[in-house]
Amino acid sequence: MNNGRGETTRHARLKRLAFLWAQAHGYSACAMEVSLPRCRYRADIAAYRPLPKKDGSTAIFECKQALCDLRKDNCHSESACKLLDALYQRRQVLENNLRVHYPNLRINDSLFPEFTSHDFTAIGHRGYTRVLRQLSVLQNRLYDCTKFDKLTRYRCANLFFLVLPAELFRDSEIPVGWGALVERNGTLTIMRNPVWRETTAEDRIRFLQRIAIAGTRVLNRQLKITFDDVIIKRCRSF
Repeated sequence: MNNGRGETTRHARLKRLAFLWAQAHGYSACAMEVSLPRCRYRADIAAYRPLPKKDGSTAIFECKQALCDLRKDNCHSESACKLLDALYQRRQVLENNLRVHYPNLRINDSLFPEFTSHDFTAIGHRGYTRVLRQLSVLQNRLYDCTKFDKLTRYRCANLFFLVLPAELFRDSEIPVGWGALVERNGTLTIMRNPVWRETTAEDRIRFLQRIAIAGTRVLNRQLKITFDDVIIKRCRSF
């Protein structure tokens, strides 16, 4: 079921549970749909926990309601790049061999023989077709579906949690370094602890500012305060 904002009831419930869990564990400043510094992504939930006599800690919670939803963001770019290179080399070898065995595939579309192209798809070679398909899938995934990897690589927070229903939990599917909060009977249980990532004090303050901005946006919506209202009020103050 959709709640009218492009979000299912199940996803909204996971976010509410994570929001509650974060506050119960000392994260007193929390907000949903927070635009993160240093990257183009939004976090389902961003949270800040003040600590006595030291910088506070930050955490990001990502809620996933279905396996396809989880996998589309969980492509590790380093390993994907290595596989991409291997597939590309395989493609080069296949094309070199096909040029020799199928000279009739040459397309005379260039004035220079060394730049003559070939229609290798014309013969329906299974291996070549498979490599092309794998390349396409991996490239799309590498460039569009690396959210988890980038959040940790850019050190957007100190801790990262994946929030998901019990039937979706597979230890092998959890991103490296992320914690896992699993929902059973309306309660979240931590099934894997996250790895601590160091960030600077400046990064944490910037993170807290983003939480404040997101919280203000929600209150403006609830109080029906528009950007025009703010501008008019500002002009009258001068």
